[in-house]
Amino acid sequence: MPGQRRRAVGEETPEDAGHEPPYLDLGALEDRARELLPADVFDYYAGGAETETTLREAPGAWRSWRLRPRVLTGTTSVPLATELLGTPVRSPIGVAPWAYQGMAHADGELATARGAAAAGSLMTVSTSATHALEEVAAEATATRKWFQLYRLHSGAHTDDLARRAGAAGYTALVLTVDLPLLGRRRRDLRHDFALPTGLRMANHPADGDRPSLQDLATATWTFDDIARFGDLSGLPVVVKGVLRGDDAARCVRAGASAVWVSTHGGRQVDPAVASAHALPEVVDAVGEEVEVYADGGVRTGSDVLTALALGARAVFVGRPTIWGLATGGADGVTRVLTALGEELAHTMALCGVDDVRSVPRDTVVPAR
Repeated sequence: MPGQRRRAVGEETPEDAGHEPPYLDLGALEDRARELLPADVFDYYAGGAETETTLREAPGAWRSWRLRPRVLTGTTSVPLATELLGTPVRSPIGVAPWAYQGMAHADGELATARGAAAAGSLMTVSTSATHALEEVAAEATATRKWFQLYRLHSGAHTDDLARRAGAAGYTALVLTVDLPLLGRRRRDLRHDFALPTGLRMANHPADGDRPSLQDLATATWTFDDIARFGDLSGLPVVVKGVLRGDDAARCVRAGASAVWVSTHGGRQVDPAVASAHALPEVVDAVGEEVEVYADGGVRTGSDVLTALALGARAVFVGRPTIWGLATGGADGVTRVLTALGEELAHTMALCGVDDVRSVPRDTVVPAR
């Protein structure tokens, strides 16, 4: 209506209150976020690379597996607590790293940290955060956090970020290795995307050698960096962006404590093999040596159960938490993570599986 005030990002109106559906409707949540966010910001979060084939196919790839429930097990309730690299968490559903959260909500990463803590989920904090890594580490200290690292053109600054993560109390360093070049994200090119006025990449110097958006994705990792950055940070290293078994095995030999199967949200190579299809090969390649995680198109509790059955120790979600943050701040993040956890527990009980730490592989089979 003409003259109607537009809602601020993350603001709920009286008509929103009490009208949450009795289940997690991510489509409706995304639609609400689309209404709230400027078009270029929404497209930055929602978009993928090139033709967005990887992005579109990711959710369906999890549905290319079918659950095989066991009966007469007596299972009616399922605890979701587990450990990730020795860190106790109340849920195997974590928050994937995503950039510039201050565009979605004024409190940005701080609100996400509070929301993840309330849900008992581990949060992975992005290099490209709008709050400094020390600030986020200090928020909701009851929950542990991992720090995701890009390799920047400035080697000294990259090294410093690794050291800062260790000093700030993060419990793992996540090397994102699938960006030798920035993917061609057509929505961002169409909008000529740039950070909104007033926001900055808070983990980088305010003056002087400050990287641009392009700089964040054009300095290349090598296998030797796994041990090197583990030593610099004093933290176990997770290698994120692995889609091949042979690469996963080399990461382990080079010192990785875990590998993370990911297509970067469909924002890099396109079309790429879906995480749901790459996961079994990666798990088989590393065996019991290290933990394996996955992200990419996880939208339901049954998706999470499929990933656990295929050998993932945990899954991480990105866009669902973005939409939760944009529409409800910290509480919105908590609602998304909690609802996914409830769906997981319900589906596990229906399948006669009572332990998220040891879901039998034969719980799933390929769809015919």
